[in-house]
Amino acid sequence: MEKSKNVHQALLNEGEENELEVFGYHTQNLRRALCFVSAVLTLGALQLMFYWKPEWWVWTSCIPCPLQEADTVLLRTTDEFRRYIRKKVFCLHLSTLKFPISKNPAEPLVADRHSVINQAVMKPELKLLCIQVQKIRLLEDSNSCFDIHHTFGLGLTSEEQEVRRLVCGPNAIEVEIQPVWKLLVKQVLNPFYVFQAFTLTLWLSQGYIEYSVAIIILTVISIVLSVYDLRQQSIKLHNLVEDHNKVQVTIAVKGKGLQELESRLLVPGDILILPGKISLPCDAVLIDGSCVVNEGMLTGESIPVTKTPLPHTENTMPWKTHSLEDYRKHVLFCGTEVIQVKPSGQGPVRAVVLQTGYNTAKGDLVRSILYPRPLNFKLYNDAFKFMVFLACIGVVGFFYALGVYMYHGVPPRETATMALILLTATVPPVLPAALTIGNVYAQKRLKKKKIFCISPQRINMCGQINLVCFDKTGTLTEDGLDLWGTVPTAGNCFQAVHSFASGQPMPWGPLCAAMASCHSLILLDGTIQGDPLDLKMFEGTGWNMEDCQVASSKFGTSDSSPVIKPGPKASQSPVDTITILRQFPFSSGLQRMSVIAQLVGDLHLHVYMKGAPEMVARFCRSETVPKNFPQELRKYTVQGFRVIALAHKTLKMEKLLDVERLEREKVESELAFLGLLIMENRLKKETKPVLKDLSEAHIRTVMITGDNLQTAITVAKNSEMIPMGSQVIIVEANEPGDLLPASVTWQLVGTQEPGSAKKETYIDIGNSSAPGGEGYHFAMSGKSYQVLFQHFYSMLPKILVNGTIFARMSPGQKSSLVEEFQKLNYYVGMCGDGANDCGALKMAHAGISLSEQEASVASPFTSKVANIECVPHLIREGRAALVSSFGVFKYLTMYGIIQFIGTSLLYWQLQIFGNYQYLLQDVAITLMVSLTMSINHAYPKLAPYRPAGQLLSPQLLLSVFLNSCFTCIVLVSAFLSVKQQPWYCEVYRYSECFLTNQSNFSTNMSLERNWTGNATLVPASVLSFESTTMWPIVTFNCISAAFIFSKGKPFREPIYTNYLFSLLLTSAVGLTIFILFSDFQDLYRVMEFIPTITSWRVSILVAAFVQFCVIFFVEDAILQNRELWLFIKKEYGFYSKSQYRILQRKLAEDSTWPPANRTDYADDGKNGFYINKAYESTEQAPRGKLRLGGHAAEQHFWTRL
Repeated sequence: MEKSKNVHQALLNEGEENELEVFGYHTQNLRRALCFVSAVLTLGALQLMFYWKPEWWVWTSCIPCPLQEADTVLLRTTDEFRRYIRKKVFCLHLSTLKFPISKNPAEPLVADRHSVINQAVMKPELKLLCIQVQKIRLLEDSNSCFDIHHTFGLGLTSEEQEVRRLVCGPNAIEVEIQPVWKLLVKQVLNPFYVFQAFTLTLWLSQGYIEYSVAIIILTVISIVLSVYDLRQQSIKLHNLVEDHNKVQVTIAVKGKGLQELESRLLVPGDILILPGKISLPCDAVLIDGSCVVNEGMLTGESIPVTKTPLPHTENTMPWKTHSLEDYRKHVLFCGTEVIQVKPSGQGPVRAVVLQTGYNTAKGDLVRSILYPRPLNFKLYNDAFKFMVFLACIGVVGFFYALGVYMYHGVPPRETATMALILLTATVPPVLPAALTIGNVYAQKRLKKKKIFCISPQRINMCGQINLVCFDKTGTLTEDGLDLWGTVPTAGNCFQAVHSFASGQPMPWGPLCAAMASCHSLILLDGTIQGDPLDLKMFEGTGWNMEDCQVASSKFGTSDSSPVIKPGPKASQSPVDTITILRQFPFSSGLQRMSVIAQLVGDLHLHVYMKGAPEMVARFCRSETVPKNFPQELRKYTVQGFRVIALAHKTLKMEKLLDVERLEREKVESELAFLGLLIMENRLKKETKPVLKDLSEAHIRTVMITGDNLQTAITVAKNSEMIPMGSQVIIVEANEPGDLLPASVTWQLVGTQEPGSAKKETYIDIGNSSAPGGEGYHFAMSGKSYQVLFQHFYSMLPKILVNGTIFARMSPGQKSSLVEEFQKLNYYVGMCGDGANDCGALKMAHAGISLSEQEASVASPFTSKVANIECVPHLIREGRAALVSSFGVFKYLTMYGIIQFIGTSLLYWQLQIFGNYQYLLQDVAITLMVSLTMSINHAYPKLAPYRPAGQLLSPQLLLSVFLNSCFTCIVLVSAFLSVKQQPWYCEVYRYSECFLTNQSNFSTNMSLERNWTGNATLVPASVLSFESTTMWPIVTFNCISAAFIFSKGKPFREPIYTNYLFSLLLTSAVGLTIFILFSDFQDLYRVMEFIPTITSWRVSILVAAFVQFCVIFFVEDAILQNRELWLFIKKEYGFYSKSQYRILQRKLAEDSTWPPANRTDYADDGKNGFYINKAYESTEQAPRGKLRLGGHAAEQHFWTRL
């Protein structure tokens, strides 16, 4: 980024996923000194605030200035979280290098005219301002193919390498194993732990030792476990990337030849020599030769991928734009394994280093693990607001205590202490541990189901999922494909089907030759490896593969190429050898692949292509494509078959060297259509029952696949993702042409009963009318989605509300689609096998990978069982965990409020509950109950609705408010009633009166005498009839709240299945009744109670029981009565504010929706459409900031400005 002299702020990575705003500041010593003095005067409290809010430190100690003069910068994310990061600016001095550097501003430092180094280095000072966050692109995307070949083709000079090493830093993905003390400090300085430390210090100073020690032990265990977990993750990640930093590589240095060095010293622009098998230590673009790599680390699929060299074109178009979305076929990504190299005959296989360190594909993966996408879950936001509200109640109590104690003339020290105790009463210190433990229980239950989680906070979020996106192949359907048959063409007509089930060998012909040669299979250690589809297709021909040096007498050059020969099961053929000379690899964006092959004995070369039928037909001469091609294709796709088309042409070449120079566009033109290959892709047996369960639970299911649209629709119908009787509307959008604007066509498709191979019922599109407002599903391709995003963006949400099938979707489009669903306020789950789903898995609220490959590490959840049964398991556990979290939160909130009310009443007469009274409530009841309340297992059946997702919902707020009111009424009544009793005495004022008259209410003569003798030993601030009366009520209240808030069905199993929790509650009730009715002198002395008459004790028990009954009725019959709340919402017109709900209501009232059998055009406002002018895409991803699944998303760790 080139900085202007007077600019205070700038935008980094504009349009990308990691877009940042940068602000320049200059430190002022006077301000800094004032901040330091203030921090000392506040005993470090101000410094703690600066630690939590680094931007406050910058705003108070620095002044804004131009970025050119800044010594500190603030980085702010542009997403919804608006997080700030403070960074120090430092200088790199190029004058420290050992060779002279020109100080003339007109002379570039490096040969690459696009390099940011030439723009950023200040001359004549020869210095560079840097911050350690953002990357520099040393090999810019704006370089053309010509630039890369001619600027970097011979390598960098030693001097330019040194400049780049200084600026770029080492080519290393360094994951620091953080020291234990650092991790401890980060944990301990969490705001809640700081408040907890203050609370516990206050309690310990008042002698409340037992509970404080229990909380300290619990907190220490929690912190130690967290630190241990973080440390282990850090070590694992460090070990994962450590080997990457120690690879020995060979590079070409300009003027010096080949040189061996450690991969840490690589810089962008270096020429990397690929001798054979190697783990790539950087991202590089291939410029000479081809190679086969295993991209399992990136894609999750351990299948070989062929990489081809960047073409030698002389245009000035940026190299990525020239290759369109298929630029990946030239790029070797960091962390992938080169398993085979194929020199071109002009020397070794060579590649230009593109990115190093954290800027690579592997660096991007590691960074996504180190810095996962922040959660924006309303539960956590509401919890924070609720805590602030409870703290505000505590502040009110603080001033109330101050007023009461100052009014009675209590010494200031004691007044302050008692006020602070009431301040801390409303926020229970056990809250974070209790909320965390619920996720721990859920995580363990998921582990038993072989579902592993790297982000436990997301488990609660799974409880809100109401839309699940599924990949098709390998997720809904089996991984493998079975050959069904071929449909060859001859004379512009389809011929009879050749069925593989017949056992007859595939007859020789161009179609057989295409199937035998048009693939990316390789022979590795004697085994044929590659894409399962290619493998199955090749096996169907009966031919075998060999790999040897082949010499061609005609072309006079040897080359290491795959050789195909007939096997024993192949049909008779006039050709005994096919040599594959060049491959143009398959990509999900292009939806095709092609090869140039030589049939031995033939004077010409042959081009064979296979791919999506619609795509292949475009490259064929129209006279070779049968007229009934669409109908024939539909005939098989509507039955759920996977259909591949094949094509061919003869190529006249004089020299073999010319083959390497051919451009793909020239090769893939004017082909002859050969026919169709039909393959079966069966549903997994678990798919249908799982989709049925999700449908019954009112959870939307969506299919996102790279397969054919008709095949996807049929699979959706067969799996009942689209229910029987529902209508499907295909949305086909087209880019604007020369005369016509962008258009979208709505086509109501025909229906066919699953399994009926021959009986096809098509609705006459010309005469059919639009389906009703319900029971319709939109289906579209990735191309249509892209056009809608660009030209019909205002219409897109209306389509997504009922969009079910998204076919031919690229990885970038999958991520974009998930994000668009999230904008409609859906909680989105994504389930895929990891192949092209990594971006979508990370983007979703809950991504579930069915692959164990390294690429899926960044997915929050991974299932070891490779079917979609994990989805309902996860949703059930998420719902149970969410309900448990709400229950624990409500219980601990009520516990704090109950104690606050009871303590406030006693404060009125300058008294407080005794330590052992608190201890029994805090440890024996609250601590144990809150830690076991979440043990309940998830209910086995998914309910047809979700649990509440907001803490600040009317039901919860009413629950807390009404419970607080009932508690307040009962406690105030008890407090006032006890004063009216004939045996009552104000013990705290008139101890003599109490000693004289206590025989009137004592129920045991021996107790009376012993009690009288020891009464003066009991502190006057605790011993009272009020505390003796209110303590059992407060305790019963806590037990009642625990029972009522621990809800079972429909999201958790009933309370009695939680044996430990039930035992604790029963024991707590028994213990409280025992203490209430016992007359043991020692027990009363320890608990600091005064014996009362039996009838009064019965009255206390009755009052507590009546309160329990009222609370239980109100909670169960009113607050948790879903039908009642739905009725109230309907009567008073309260509706969901979720965007998708608002849209559903609007569309239900729109008589023109859904459209069918019409075409709409984009214009300036008619029909509510508009052109999305901000749209930019170089990768067929609707957002410039999105990248293909495993490609480095241009995020980075090191920034050089």
